[in-house]
Amino acid sequence: MPAPHPRDIPVVILCGGMGTRLREASEKLPKPLVDIGGRPILWHIMKTYEAHGFRRFVLALGYKSDLIKQYFLDYRHLTSDFTLRLGGDHEPVFHNSAGDVDWEITFVETGLTTGTAARIRRVAEHLDAPRFALTYGDGIGDVDVTRLLEHHERAGVVGTLTGVHPGSRYGEMRVEGDTVVEFNEKPTLAEGWVNGGFFLFEREFVEKYVPEDADVMLETAPLQALARDRQLSVFEHEGFWMGMDTFRDWTELNTLWDRGTAPWKKWED
Repeated sequence: MPAPHPRDIPVVILCGGMGTRLREASEKLPKPLVDIGGRPILWHIMKTYEAHGFRRFVLALGYKSDLIKQYFLDYRHLTSDFTLRLGGDHEPVFHNSAGDVDWEITFVETGLTTGTAARIRRVAEHLDAPRFALTYGDGIGDVDVTRLLEHHERAGVVGTLTGVHPGSRYGEMRVEGDTVVEFNEKPTLAEGWVNGGFFLFEREFVEKYVPEDADVMLETAPLQALARDRQLSVFEHEGFWMGMDTFRDWTELNTLWDRGTAPWKKWED
């Protein structure tokens, strides 16, 4: 059987988190709707996948899911120019196609406090291809998803995750004698890897590794079982990646976008 084309591979995005450590920016919003440059981080993630040919998305919803649904129901109104005549049928007349995008989005309610693996189980009926992609709704990077897919196919395993170098929460100094000669506020640590999301899984992962009834986290039993079976590959990403976990992260991502230096923006406007 030939490998599925990216446009036919569902991309599951975990959108159920509450973002409690990002309260300054997300108190009234679900975390995936917190904006970078006026667009939700969720949109940025979807644009990243779109740049590599993916177009089918399955959103595993939880906290304030109604707001995520409403954002996309109103997407054309929010992004396009239009005229609205309030004396008639109140139907907008759109003047451009800015709100038209070739995305198919499935919205699935997966519970308020459900574990990440259980959310995958609850969207399983919509994973109608032999392979699916998965990522978190709060991590962004210039991940080459095309190369990730090629790596996964070469590895011939059930699952592949993207390994990233963690960023330090502390400033790093280079010192000569008793003088600081270089200061890096938030360096990327060159040693070690952490899970940056941007997964690819064969469909069998759901049946074989995700318990049907247990409310478990993806990062515990399922990935550990894959690793024990030597069925988990890592795609090593040396470029930019950041999880939007704190207000400081949100500020840094917006600064990069506002300066026109966002490394993850690989698409044309």
